[in-house]
Parts: sequence; structure tokens; C-alpha cells
Amino acid sequence: MIDLDTRLRLGRAITKTESEGALLLMQILKRAHPEAPPALATDAKGGYEEAMVETWGKVPAYPGWGRPPTRKRAEAGWQYLQVKKIRSGSRLLEVQTEVVFGDPQQVVETLGKHTAYIERSQLTSRQMNGRVVRKTLSFSKEVRYLRASCAWEDAMYNWTRPHRSLRVRSGTARRRWDPRSPAMAAGLTDHIWSVHELLTTVVPPKVINSI
Repeated sequence: MIDLDTRLRLGRAITKTESEGALLLMQILKRAHPEAPPALATDAKGGYEEAMVETWGKVPAYPGWGRPPTRKRAEAGWQYLQVKKIRSGSRLLEVQTEVVFGDPQQVVETLGKHTAYIERSQLTSRQMNGRVVRKTLSFSKEVRYLRASCAWEDAMYNWTRPHRSLRVRSGTARRRWDPRSPAMAAGLTDHIWSVHELLTTVVPPKVINSI
């Protein structure tokens, strides 16, 4: 799960099924957005629509007749876009988009018609973390090792790696651009961390619980 503007990795779910992972991601995201989900774009797999309704949806008020409603429903104001890729083997034939929640024009203006940012992040992930590379012998034999490896990768990505698309014009004549990490773009720090700083920084428990 990645923020569209800052490229900050907000969460990762490692589960046995995609539907379980989608629900866990929504629960993580709800910590920062307790009232309603932010604008989201996903692929057409994983059960994200159902996970959103389960996490933020509400049972409608009883109108006074018929059977009382028991199932949660989406609320007004949600924005959710699904991107479906039609393939024939390894060949991409077509990309279809569907606005599931929200005004179609407004949702497309906010999110675009792609999931390119998260897909590019996944490519970076496979370059940094051998345990998520496809068709390799370096996969994790136990889930806890995979979770640990991915947690370290996300920390490195957010805090120690400059992102080319996040650089800003330098205010000095010595160089043209100032590099920024996703954590800098999100306002969490004012510099790119070293690996030593990342390993030796002690985060208060209250800060960890609020993330």
C-alpha cells in the first residue's frame, strides 16, 4: 500500500490469501482514517471492495418496515477505482477501469486510470528483497522470516533511499537538485537517513502504535 503523492509505503500485508491480505491492509489504513477510507485504486483481485465495506461500512438504519438490514454497506463520499488487466499468456491485451464507489469523473481525476505507482514499487521491492522475487530459490520457508525481511525492506525504502520523482530544485549553486526520500516528502524527517541511523534510532512505543 503506497501513498500517491509521497510514494511512502504505508503498509504491507503478508497472508495466505489475497482476501485476508486486503482485509488486513484496510484495518491498517483505518488507523489513520477512522471515519472513512481515503481515495483508493487497486487491481481487480484480492477482494478489496469487500474489505472496504467490512472495515468502514455501516448497517443502514431500519426504515420501519420489512426485515431489518443486517449487512454493512458503503457510505456516500467513498472513492474507489479498480484496474483490470486482460492478458493472453504473458501478453497484455487490454486495461479496463471501473469506478466502484464515487462519482466516476471525480474519481478518475483524483486517482487516474492506472496502478503504475504501486506496480513500480513492487519492481523496486523485487530488486531490494530476494525473498519476493518470482521463480527463485531464495523464497522464505516460514512466514515470519518473510515478514521480517519485508519490514526491513520497507524501512530502507521509506527512510534511506532517495526517490527520483520526489527531488526538488536546489537552493544552492553547487547542485541542481536536492534528493528526497518518501519519508522526507511525507514530512516525517528533514534528511535522508543512513543505515546506521535507521538501526540505532529508538522509536517510542506511542509513536509505533499511532502509525
